[in-house]
Amino acid sequence: MENAEHFGTLTERMKNFREEVLDEKPYIDAQRAMLVTETYRKNQHLPRVLLRAEMLKNILVNMTIYIEDKTLIAGNQAGKNRNAPIFPEYTMEFVMDELDTFEKRDGDVFYITEETKEQLRSIAPFWKNNTLRDRGEVLLPDCVKVFMETGFFGMEGKLNAGDAHLAVNYQRVLKEGLHGYEQRAKKLQDELDLTDPDAIDKNIFYQAVLIVIDAVKNFAHRYSELAEEQAEHAEGARREELLMMSRICDKVPYEPAETFWEAVQSVWFIQLILQIESNGHSLSYGRFDQYMYPYYKKDIETGTMTKDEALELLSNLWIKSLTINKVRSQAHTLSSAGSPMYQNVTIGGQTPDKKDAVNALSFAVLQSVAQTRLTQPNLTVRYHKNLNKRFFDECIEVVKLGFGMPAFNNDEIIIPSFISYGVKEEDAYNYSAIGCVETAVPGKWGYRCTGMSYMNFPRILLAAMNNGVDLTSGRRFTKGYGFFKNMTSYDELMTAWDQTVRELTRYSVITENAIDKASERDVPDILCSTLTDDCLSRGKTIKEGGAVYDFISGLQVGIANMADSLAAIKKLVFEEKRITPEQLWNAILDDFTAPENQKIREMLIHEAPKYGNDNDDVDRLVIDAYDSYLDEIKKYPNTRFGRGPIGGIRYGGTSSISANVGQGMGTMATPDGRHAHEPLAEGCSPAHNCDKNGPTAVFKSVSKLPTEKITGGVLLNQKMTPAMLSTAENKQKLEMLIRTFFNRLHGYHVQYNIVSRETLLDAQAHPEKHKDLIVRVAGYSAFFNVLSKVTQDDIIERTEQTL
Repeated sequence: MENAEHFGTLTERMKNFREEVLDEKPYIDAQRAMLVTETYRKNQHLPRVLLRAEMLKNILVNMTIYIEDKTLIAGNQAGKNRNAPIFPEYTMEFVMDELDTFEKRDGDVFYITEETKEQLRSIAPFWKNNTLRDRGEVLLPDCVKVFMETGFFGMEGKLNAGDAHLAVNYQRVLKEGLHGYEQRAKKLQDELDLTDPDAIDKNIFYQAVLIVIDAVKNFAHRYSELAEEQAEHAEGARREELLMMSRICDKVPYEPAETFWEAVQSVWFIQLILQIESNGHSLSYGRFDQYMYPYYKKDIETGTMTKDEALELLSNLWIKSLTINKVRSQAHTLSSAGSPMYQNVTIGGQTPDKKDAVNALSFAVLQSVAQTRLTQPNLTVRYHKNLNKRFFDECIEVVKLGFGMPAFNNDEIIIPSFISYGVKEEDAYNYSAIGCVETAVPGKWGYRCTGMSYMNFPRILLAAMNNGVDLTSGRRFTKGYGFFKNMTSYDELMTAWDQTVRELTRYSVITENAIDKASERDVPDILCSTLTDDCLSRGKTIKEGGAVYDFISGLQVGIANMADSLAAIKKLVFEEKRITPEQLWNAILDDFTAPENQKIREMLIHEAPKYGNDNDDVDRLVIDAYDSYLDEIKKYPNTRFGRGPIGGIRYGGTSSISANVGQGMGTMATPDGRHAHEPLAEGCSPAHNCDKNGPTAVFKSVSKLPTEKITGGVLLNQKMTPAMLSTAENKQKLEMLIRTFFNRLHGYHVQYNIVSRETLLDAQAHPEKHKDLIVRVAGYSAFFNVLSKVTQDDIIERTEQTL
């Protein structure tokens, strides 16, 4: 392949290591669950922060460790690569319910042994009514229980798992080592005035921090000893490598890193242990090319390491990142198809003094990701108007490879948006992508910059049309604001929408606050809090308000379906009066199956204007509808407001991952002609094959959204065939298109699937021939073969754009 030659290939051992990891069957792993249960049983008298510290210590002391034959980096999450540990302190409910069905899933399959089943059954009684999920559900007021029972707010990932959705302060870890954090914690503890009531909790927090730092130090030392043992039985170059690994693991992350190899190992240890502590996904690497560059530059210039050796270390890190795995409930897989971990690496962008930040390591990261071609890390490039041209060219070369990376985020809109919310300019210029397309300041931002309640706009519209009753469940969601079949004007419908969405927004806040309170009290993450400024100086965990900044957002799903539905209603029902309100409502209830209703569906699909075609009338409709939500959500601070962080508020976000599929399954037929239970449109992208006027029109429609209020992420997926980027001319056209979208239209984000419909269909029919086929699902990439058929179909049906 042209691009394979362009970027070179993996070294032979990394090629083999990659294949070994990919060939591993993912098993459910009970070891962590057994160790956590042991700790909780013995230490129920301890304050929760101390209990969590002792829990992590017990895991790190006793879990199985190993060093693969081909790796240069040590550290494993579970008993085998790609195994998924169980986190019983969050929930055991879905684990026990699905114990015999993990292997029978349509997608996101996991394997489990009988021995593991027995281990999990043995600890299940201890966790009965004793998990985060149990305590969280108790805190939910009666007024919001209907939304949990119907799955409307999509809370599976919040009660069944940790939070994450952040990047810790890797730059500081590398510079000071955990030893620096230890010294600060001891000093702060010594300076406490214990007559101050708040000092009692702070004292316990510092104790927990010191326990965890010591545990991490000893965990690394275990690998140091193991590497030394393995070196005794190795020969030649491998023996020297193992001895070097032993020396490095004896040093980092407790001591500051001095070389690139040390820096990579230190970062990996922290990235790994954070995901052993908590299974919250979207734990990201931050601005990797910025904080790692001094070590890379020094080693290359001094001859300590060659560029090829550095590339091998980078590819090794990405392969190790893929070894991290997480099992979700069957319901949760619908919104996170493909077992993604969303470990985002950000490169490019600007320095705090507004200069182009691209450096030699930026190019090396691109090259290593191109060589490795995996779903992890989730690579994001920060775009700005003065971005290095050669670097941008290389980014397009990687896009051509067809595995959905890199995604592009736009400095020109994100930085000003952050500053307007009170983020210091130097911090705003240092933002990174988190998880999918969401953004935050690494090492200074609290949990879940996005990913709270899913707000399914089309389903809410149906409730607004049905006097407040959810059409799917038949349950009342809000007060009644009228029946659509009795409405006489479009304005009447929009009044009902405004009142309905505002009421549901308020309920979403109540739900989120209850769950946040449960998490704060029940599962504080000590290491993650330690490495996020200013938790140490404040003596608080992240959930208690320890971070410098704390902004969050929910996810608004079905933007395009909402636009197309409103456009169809406005034109065909109220302006042209070709369909009566009662006829449309009956057709929706019938799912457009009767002959007369099929004709109505044809009209809705073919005779109403569509979002994504630069039609101001249509685009304005969804903006007006969206404004009701954005205006309401800004009224409600989060649970950290006034407790230390700057912000503590909510804003919008469309980074709906693969929730468009799961949310679509729970949504009846909609006024845009979509059948019941079919997927909704993804992110803020147009509905499938409704964008008829090319990519420029799509960009123009998307750019009209109130992006500055949707700082949680404006996710735009585009799809092209490989043939479209086969010429130098078209590559330059794509660059110009992206530059125009970002510079002139102030777009937030864009990413590309470069794969043909024919290839995807063949992969469905012959998966064995397409083992390495990776596709962009939403704000992340996944191996096509592990996706459920409904998610595969959704990707296949996306519009193929031309240049």
